[in-house]
Amino acid sequence: MAQLQQGGLDEKEKTTALKDLLSRIDLDELMKKDEPPLEFPDTLEGFEYMFNEKGQLRHAKTGEPFVFNYREDLHRWNQKRYEALGEIITKYVYGLLEKECHLKKVTLPVDATESEPKSFIFMSEDALTNPDKLLVLIHGSGVVRAGQWARRLIINEDLDSGTQIPYIKRAVEEGYGVIVLNPNENYIEVEKTKAQVQLSSDSSDEPAEKRERKDKIQKETKKRRDFYEKYRNPQKEKETMQIYIRDNGSPEEHAVYVWDHFISKSAAENVFFVAHSYGGLVFVQLMIQREAEVKNKVAAVALTDSVHNVWHQEAGKTIREWMRENCCNWVSSSEPLDMAVESMLPDCPRVSAGTERHELTSWKSFPSIFRFFSEALEAKNSSAKPTPTRRSNRIKYEEL
Repeated sequence: MAQLQQGGLDEKEKTTALKDLLSRIDLDELMKKDEPPLEFPDTLEGFEYMFNEKGQLRHAKTGEPFVFNYREDLHRWNQKRYEALGEIITKYVYGLLEKECHLKKVTLPVDATESEPKSFIFMSEDALTNPDKLLVLIHGSGVVRAGQWARRLIINEDLDSGTQIPYIKRAVEEGYGVIVLNPNENYIEVEKTKAQVQLSSDSSDEPAEKRERKDKIQKETKKRRDFYEKYRNPQKEKETMQIYIRDNGSPEEHAVYVWDHFISKSAAENVFFVAHSYGGLVFVQLMIQREAEVKNKVAAVALTDSVHNVWHQEAGKTIREWMRENCCNWVSSSEPLDMAVESMLPDCPRVSAGTERHELTSWKSFPSIFRFFSEALEAKNSSAKPTPTRRSNRIKYEEL
């Protein structure tokens, strides 16, 4: 009984706080700033933007860079506009992977039925048949998808710094097969039916008396909130639910699936990884689950500002030792490119990416990473251990 009374008091306090908040809102002022419809073009041309010859996003008429604050004092609307443009950018990059990089799109799961949710990756024609080298690219977390390092860079800087295209083209020129992972494509969103919305609100195990009291409070709260929303958010966004993709419901699961069905079956004697940010954590998790296979097939791993943690991920001693010999992490730092950077963790060497901006680390370390791969391959072929920080130490000693 005491718990029921306490629960009632908590709900009453919340309701009082909400009433207080609503009383301070100047609805007349909000009425003057009705939000425009959340309806945006679905093409670059519709947005009146285009990529110029330097790969920079520019307004088709003025030549100006992208402007986020298109409408002042409407941050939410501007953010939705930015997100809509981002979705167009994602499809645009997919197109470049196929047209410019000549990669093919491969559906996942490999045995997917016509009706189930699907994901996909991109591969070069020789990804599974190249007997020598295979490059695997893994981006970080968030809104980025296959072929991207950072959406912000694509929109505000250029395609070279924000996409994986320079890596793909360089790899193809140097005789690598290529596989581009898509670790953030984990589910599809579908609109909830009225029955599903009702079910989610009714699926409580609380006593009937407490639920009735809560329902009454929620109805009053909803009435006031709807009154406010009428002015703050004229268009109600639909309630959606997520349907996860089989065997690809998380970045970690996706990487293991692609390893099992593609990378491990490839003919390449030497596999190389480039993994950015959360992609580094994904690689470490892959290694934890497929340690023997990874050690047997992977020649070197380049991480860019990786957020992995060998302690939290419980990577064993043998994995940490392998990473010290075969991995290198280019981190955001004020130090010059390739300068050794001290690490608190006993995993792989850390060197400067030559930039303090996290999202730029993959682009700034681009030439150094391919040099690292070449050195690792030469060391392997001569039965010597790769020395990822050899150049870094040389720079450091010369400066000292």
